[in-house]
Amino acid sequence: MKALVYENFATDPQIQQVADPTPEPSGVIIEVQASGVCRSDWHGWMGHDPDIVLPHVPGHEFAGVIAALGTEVKGYKIGDRVTTPFIAGCGMCDECHSGNQQVCPSQTQPGFSHWGSFAQYVAVHNADLNLVPLPESIDFCTAASLGCRFATAFRAIVDQGKVSAGQWVAVHGCGGVGLSAIMIATSLGANVIAVDIGEQPLALASKLGAVATLNASQVANIAEAIVEITAGGAHVSIDALGHPITCVNSINSLKRRGKHIQVGLLVADQSSPKIPMDKVVGWEIEIIGSHGMQAHRYAAMLAMIKAGKLQPEKLLGRTITLEQAIPALTGMDKFSEVGVSVITEF
Repeated sequence: MKALVYENFATDPQIQQVADPTPEPSGVIIEVQASGVCRSDWHGWMGHDPDIVLPHVPGHEFAGVIAALGTEVKGYKIGDRVTTPFIAGCGMCDECHSGNQQVCPSQTQPGFSHWGSFAQYVAVHNADLNLVPLPESIDFCTAASLGCRFATAFRAIVDQGKVSAGQWVAVHGCGGVGLSAIMIATSLGANVIAVDIGEQPLALASKLGAVATLNASQVANIAEAIVEITAGGAHVSIDALGHPITCVNSINSLKRRGKHIQVGLLVADQSSPKIPMDKVVGWEIEIIGSHGMQAHRYAAMLAMIKAGKLQPEKLLGRTITLEQAIPALTGMDKFSEVGVSVITEF
């Protein structure tokens, strides 16, 4: 099969012909129809993920059709349209048994624990647990944007943040996760404040429902500005970027007993931000991590999409070829594009 491969971290990947994957007994092989290019892929390419073994094929948010079945798969057949969360649970541990596959200690992640979807085919383990049937009403390109960014934002806003109508929600970082969070929180009736350093993503945030936008390159104190807008602080604030500054700003922008949701990855020398723990204690602020979303929670998200309450297709930026994915991946840290780039030509 044709695949994008990097043989060393932080060096340009190459397009190569490599062996097709084969399914494990409980797994499937998906013929990839669309694959998003995500900042998490960039982190992997930079060497920030210890699970990656070189050479490697990135890609973890994708949709396609089942091309091959393992002998133990019962719920799917060849030709089924499917997508999947970027985290595949093992199905055997206590976390999986409790329905929390997103924190499975034996989880697998295409594009990290094994080769991913920047290729014509990708393997998914424990298919009956981890696959999501894809309705005909959702095209592959839109579906590919769900597996990481949109689903992650859905869990952060709905399950972890428990956002409700009338609340103030601050979203720090208007990339794929942040813009998804804005759309989802707005659909629940929340008042959203969007924070970014670029006017283009802030303009899109407004179109998606943000009632206020703040350009962090122009506002001296983001936290104070949010407290002023909300007359006391946000009920929920999300660091959708993953940086010590956005993390601390998020915490400081909360009202008493507010919730900080950490979604963006803090890695390498940025992994230990100076959290104002005295404020966390004195104000009873909750600090909550949010890591992907389980396959069984997709039904609620897909129902909102089908009803028109959520429109993830509005977050799509451009469609690209596998060859064009090379500069798209290596340039992710420059934040030069608005919307999700999706590989649709392999």
